[in-house]
Amino acid sequence: MWLAGCVNASGQVGWDGAVNAWLVAGSVYRMGRREWVTEAGWRKAYGDGIRTIVDLRNAAERQPRPSDPDVGGALAAFDVVHTPTEDPDNLEFKALCDPYLNDPAHYAANARLFPDRLAAVFKAVAASSGGVVIHCSAGRDRSGMIAAMLQDLAGAGDSEIVASYQAAMRGINERHRTMWPPHPHERYLDEDTLAPLLETRGARVLGFVRQLNTREFLLRNGVTEPELEQVLAVLGARVAL
Repeated sequence: MWLAGCVNASGQVGWDGAVNAWLVAGSVYRMGRREWVTEAGWRKAYGDGIRTIVDLRNAAERQPRPSDPDVGGALAAFDVVHTPTEDPDNLEFKALCDPYLNDPAHYAANARLFPDRLAAVFKAVAASSGGVVIHCSAGRDRSGMIAAMLQDLAGAGDSEIVASYQAAMRGINERHRTMWPPHPHERYLDEDTLAPLLETRGARVLGFVRQLNTREFLLRNGVTEPELEQVLAVLGARVAL
């Protein structure tokens, strides 16, 4: 597995300003909203080989905030691809995921309702000319769903997939400790409250991805064998198709 100099022993990424940023595998990373990253952080990401930013958010979420840093022209060096994983106006999705997708219990429904949207994310990874960073808002659930699928393709073990999601849960929870203004729906959770959620939701992520069969799901929904091969190459995987 290729590791950039920005990654510590736990897989956490050190680009300045990046929130809840982690290595998935190879040269694929995940994180929270890209607007948190500073100009210096983006220059470091470029130096670490990142060339494509895959944004999983819906159009209405891509709004700047007063506290976001000015990054100058740093983002011009990257290919920014918008591939929302959902239709937020879909009535069934809204009934399940109000106010938003925040539990792996609903990943399977997301895949059933929007298979073409998930496939588009993998097509974007396949088309990248270098490393890829995938992000949503918190870097937990939409990113977590895609990360688990990528890990499944790469041959990751059960414990690795669970630990990856749990690390993202902890990462955004820590952000909520100091976030201002506070998040409209979430707050920092102490360890006694967080621990049972880590166990339950980690198990749900694993159940989702093992039942999905990522390879077959992607092939059924428009991802080609050559594209899958390219995704595996970006992941640094040695898994036969």
